[in-house]
Amino acid sequence: MRSASREGPKPPTKPCHDRALDFIARRPHFTAELRSKLLKRGYGQEEVAATLETLQGKGWVDDGETARSFVRQRLARGPTGRRRLQAELGRRGVSSEIAAAVLDELMPEDEAPAAQEAARAWMRRRRGRWDRAALARHLQGKGFAPRAIVAALELLRRAVESASSENVEEDDLALWEDDLP
Repeated sequence: MRSASREGPKPPTKPCHDRALDFIARRPHFTAELRSKLLKRGYGQEEVAATLETLQGKGWVDDGETARSFVRQRLARGPTGRRRLQAELGRRGVSSEIAAAVLDELMPEDEAPAAQEAARAWMRRRRGRWDRAALARHLQGKGFAPRAIVAALELLRRAVESASSENVEEDDLALWEDDLP
């Protein structure tokens, strides 16, 4: 005899609307995320679409507000570039228009200060060891624009040259902190 797990999903025991409320009671969900969870629980396409429409009409599912919350939380964890946040929102099913509007609202136009902050943190973890290529890859992975990466690298290059000309140990992070905005 086959086990129940191999026979496919069990029929839902709760109405779709109630299950959706259970999910959004725990935390805000993007529309696509909630749709996916409900479909995996065995609810039909039409039922899920109707439920999402109702919840959106009541303001309980709002991709714009959920995206704002998501971006604020990500930025509170540390500097992150616009490109990475745009990609993360896209992976969660947020439309490019909503993502762009939220990022325009919450992110500064100039990413250079945030890239420099990320570079300082990276240098602290590496105890001042300078590796231009590795730092560039790190900043690129954090989603910073090429212009912001170049600005951060140039600022750190000047700090390294300044430290070298003053015969200061490369581990002297106090000097690096003074030279970086």
